[in-house]
Amino acid sequence: MQRKAGAVWKGGLKDGKGTVNTASGVLTSTPYSFSTRFEEGKGTNPEELIAAAHAGCFSMALSAELGKANIKPESISTEATLTMEKLEAGFTITKVHLDVSAKIPNADKAAFDKAAADAKAGCPVSRVLKAEITMNAKLI
Repeated sequence: MQRKAGAVWKGGLKDGKGTVNTASGVLTSTPYSFSTRFEEGKGTNPEELIAAAHAGCFSMALSAELGKANIKPESISTEATLTMEKLEAGFTITKVHLDVSAKIPNADKAAFDKAAADAKAGCPVSRVLKAEITMNAKLI
């Protein structure tokens, strides 16, 4: 399975502007810029998109893990808070914290805790930064 998204950047780092697009069309020419990434400008940024992807992935992974235990949640809400810090090597994503709330009537706490831990370990986005990264770079 493959999923595609793209970005176009025009200009310098601080005065430039970019857009991101997804093959599904959910994001189409969605703006991003230096100010949306490092200040409070209107638009998105790569770290916000990673946080959103992680929250969505984790919620689905938790639902799957609960299903393995024959537990069906009414709802799962996940908020991912991504921290990016300037380190010696440059800006680096140093951690992601997941705040999770699940509405599951009569849930067994131990079963829920195990499912949450397994979902955290198994969520593909949780493992993404350990993935192989390949590249084809060309000048046009």
